[in-house]
Amino acid sequence: MSEAMPLEAERERVAAAAHRLAAAGLVARTAGNVSERAGEQVVITPTGGVLAELTPEQISVVDLDGGLVAGELEPTSELDLHLGVYRRYDAGAVVHAHAPVATALSCVIDELPCVHYEMLLLGGTVPVAPYRTFGTPELADAVLEALDGHAAALMANHGAIAHGADAEKAVDAMELLEWAATVYWRARALGGEVRELDEDERAAVVAAAVERGYGETKPAR
Repeated sequence: MSEAMPLEAERERVAAAAHRLAAAGLVARTAGNVSERAGEQVVITPTGGVLAELTPEQISVVDLDGGLVAGELEPTSELDLHLGVYRRYDAGAVVHAHAPVATALSCVIDELPCVHYEMLLLGGTVPVAPYRTFGTPELADAVLEALDGHAAALMANHGAIAHGADAEKAVDAMELLEWAATVYWRARALGGEVRELDEDERAAVVAAAVERGYGETKPAR
């Protein structure tokens, strides 16, 4: 009997998340990365890996200091960014992607306004971290500051990042971010002022969601 692969379930989830990002057109070939935390270890996509084709065996496992624990491939060049999110925030998984519309907007705006109530799941208005060279500590620092109080951020002239309770939820957040970016882009293209939800309107959404159990299935009455 072959020996079980360390953190097999987590590696399968990360590979599945990478495939989902690619299928949705949020990453192209190697341009993106996914990780999920498992206690004191992090399961993460390898550098140079084609996300649409990754297998669980190709996923790397590192400790919170970045040391390789399992796997035969070097982890993504954005390892410091992922580890920084785990150290600073209560995240279960992280996704970084070059989602087309979000990336385009990151080149022209300083923040993505809260134009739809679903953006409250991301923290409302989405900040744009200033441009820094990929894979550097400077980029990680800039993005970590931008993520304060948010589940997602744009990265100027680069892409986007999102985190969630697990790899699936982190991809959900990235898909929501790209959807919100598309809504804003199309609204701006129509001309005129793009309306943003104010603080009172956002608070009313939160209250209504709690009262009605928004997003949860319920038995018919």
